[in-house]
Amino acid sequence: MCNLYNITTSQDAIREWTRAMRDILGNLEPSLDVYPNMPGPVVRNAPDGQRELARLLWGLPTPAERVKGKADYGTTNIRNPQYAHWQQYVGVEHRCVVPVTSFAEPSPNPDEIDPETGIKRNYWFALDADRPLFFFAGMWTHWQGVRKVKDGPGDFELYGFMTTKPNAVVAGIHEKAMPVILTTRDEVETWLTAPWSEARHMQRTAPDDALVIVEKPATQIKFPGGAPAQGSLF
Repeated sequence: MCNLYNITTSQDAIREWTRAMRDILGNLEPSLDVYPNMPGPVVRNAPDGQRELARLLWGLPTPAERVKGKADYGTTNIRNPQYAHWQQYVGVEHRCVVPVTSFAEPSPNPDEIDPETGIKRNYWFALDADRPLFFFAGMWTHWQGVRKVKDGPGDFELYGFMTTKPNAVVAGIHEKAMPVILTTRDEVETWLTAPWSEARHMQRTAPDDALVIVEKPATQIKFPGGAPAQGSLF
């Protein structure tokens, strides 16, 4: 499950790739880490039919039977679009693409846990070492409800993206799923415009050579004398 990704690119590059005719994003940071329940850029089919670049909140409405407590913090990844709750979002009017240059999965190795925080360190994946732009196949919607109890109810525009069976590169770190990635303009166009009977086939595992690991966790290396030193990042 991908719960962290990075965007290091320009708005011009996103608009040019997706043919977005309208930009209401505001300023895109030079390098942006996006976490669940945080705003992130998407290119969507807007209600008036325009294709636009906008900033939405990451996490689609969770199925009611799975919400715990008074707030719905959102569902970031959608694995089974045939599930009744997700069927309302599979139409063209609810589809979007999420710009990405790399994404993270936490290490499964016990020795790659930060000793100070107890948090698992991340492996980062990209198309290649230069981390060029690609996209996740996403969905978006308007929603009214409570994201944070302290803030109370509000109006939100939310997004999430599809996942699928991992390829060999991702499976070595996260064996359950990987995001559905779109790496060509034709794939982006199909996701944004094709009927669901065609677009649903985009939910497929990326080829094993489509992604590489561009960063590994730093590891504790013990030298003679017992003083630890940080290993370099891959």
